[in-house]
Amino acid sequence: MRLKTLMILTGMGLLSGCSMLEKPELEKPVAAGEIIRFSAGPCFGVCPSYSLRVTPDGSGLIEPERFTAIPGPTRFTVSTAQYRRLRAALAPFRPAEGTVKRIAQGENCTRFATDMPGYVIEWTKGDAPATRLEFQSGCMDAGYGRLRAAIASIPKMLDVAPMVKPTKAG
Repeated sequence: MRLKTLMILTGMGLLSGCSMLEKPELEKPVAAGEIIRFSAGPCFGVCPSYSLRVTPDGSGLIEPERFTAIPGPTRFTVSTAQYRRLRAALAPFRPAEGTVKRIAQGENCTRFATDMPGYVIEWTKGDAPATRLEFQSGCMDAGYGRLRAAIASIPKMLDVAPMVKPTKAG
């Protein structure tokens, strides 16, 4: 009986220790500007799935989910010029402040390919409501070509392309 109780208490202690692990976070930016979050969702094949965040101060954090070259959360830095390029590349597609815009099949997309990744871009500043763009990349309407190109350029623009390179096992 004592052994069983000891094993249960040990197991509970180990589990509580796991729940105390903190999720990596970025420091609050000192420089004026927004934290930009970019997430690449899974697809039917071997698409890298990850989320990254960058601050106007130059801090970056990438969190892989599957099919990436990094095993876990990884910090990186971006220059002021890289942050500005990212902000400028996404500016034409940014929804109104504090709103959410979805581009998806059946909503505002007529030509759609299935099994493609979805992307989420989010701009946050302080306690203000986030501004969010959700894009299903299977939308092949010609009007979204520039958005597809901007999204495709993000890993190279931020020098994280080697980290998010698809791998066969993830």
